[in-house]
Amino acid sequence: MKDLMTEAHMLTKEDVTVLILSAKKRTRLKWEQIAESIGLSPVFTHSACMGMNSMPSDKAAALVALLDLPAEAQEVLEEYPTKIWEQAVPTDPCIYRLYEIVGVYGPTMKALIQEEFGDGIMSAIDFDMVITRVPNPKGDRVKVEMSGKFLAYANW
Repeated sequence: MKDLMTEAHMLTKEDVTVLILSAKKRTRLKWEQIAESIGLSPVFTHSACMGMNSMPSDKAAALVALLDLPAEAQEVLEEYPTKIWEQAVPTDPCIYRLYEIVGVYGPTMKALIQEEFGDGIMSAIDFDMVITRVPNPKGDRVKVEMSGKFLAYANW
């Protein structure tokens, strides 16, 4: 891999992700701490750090300062992403289970959304998500709350 620090003026989103992950490991910060420090949610912060969203200028600057990244990383963090991901079912167990949830419950979620709101979708653009731990005597639970604007299909 090219030396990311000497070619900082040519950084890509992938390069910045590597720099962020390296800095996170070096600083031992959790995503929650990073997000709180720059004033964004942990979910959005991680997504933007992985290149899947663009950061507002002030938040990108704060992240660059917090993690001591090259100044050029700010511009890359602000760039609009190209959201391309593999369409094959992933093998990572945590991500696979999320695919499984959508595979099993996706049609149910769609039916219930449309029954409540009408013919349309939940936005993944005007969207937020919170992941929390819920103590449970049988083993702690993962709670995923998603909230997206309802977008009705247009008739034309």
